Amino acid sequence: MALNARLDHRNPLVFDTHELGRRPGALQRLTREIDAPADLGIAGVIGVPEGAPVELELRLESVMEGVLVTGTARARAKGECVRCLEPLEQELTADFQEMFSYPDADDRGRVKAEPADDAEDDEDTLFIEDGLFDLETVLRDAVVLALPMQPVCQDDCPGLCSECGARLADDPAHHHDAVDIRWAALQGLAGSLEPGEKDEISGAEAQAGVDEKQEK
Repeated sequence: MALNARLDHRNPLVFDTHELGRRPGALQRLTREIDAPADLGIAGVIGVPEGAPVELELRLESVMEGVLVTGTARARAKGECVRCLEPLEQELTADFQEMFSYPDADDRGRVKAEPADDAEDDEDTLFIEDGLFDLETVLRDAVVLALPMQPVCQDDCPGLCSECGARLADDPAHHHDAVDIRWAALQGLAGSLEPGEKDEISGAEAQAGVDEKQEK
């Protein structure tokens, strides 16, 4: 990632590395609770609601070329079961590790005589700017990787009835009697007929069944 505009130290996802002093081997451990930024997760599927608490535990290690950041984010994600469409919540733990490079150092940590003009290399590189780094991109990527692409309320969720849409977990015995579509219209008509007329229809159905067997 190319260098951004000057970072704001008041941003809760911006961290200061000055304490490390560019001394290889120096370590710093940080904990911080932040409010989740907007759209933290998989859009339309599951994610951490904007403003929900996110706990961060970070380990900053100074190396020759920059600062290696290793951390864990913990939060509570909300979404919708892909089988029964009921709301769901789950605990989220996302681990990550990322190198933030000094913009004036080469890949061996040596100070560059002149800035390199290599936009392709910079595109995927995260930089330290004035001793600060922004963790938001790393956090977003880690959360997306930690979340399920198809969340379910429980592993054995039976989903919805394909015929009426009823939630099967609420009624395990739920079923629909199979009806021969060729006689569905006659059965509906029989409900509005007199007893004698119903007998005639029943006789017709029985005869039709015999004829069908004979054809086979």
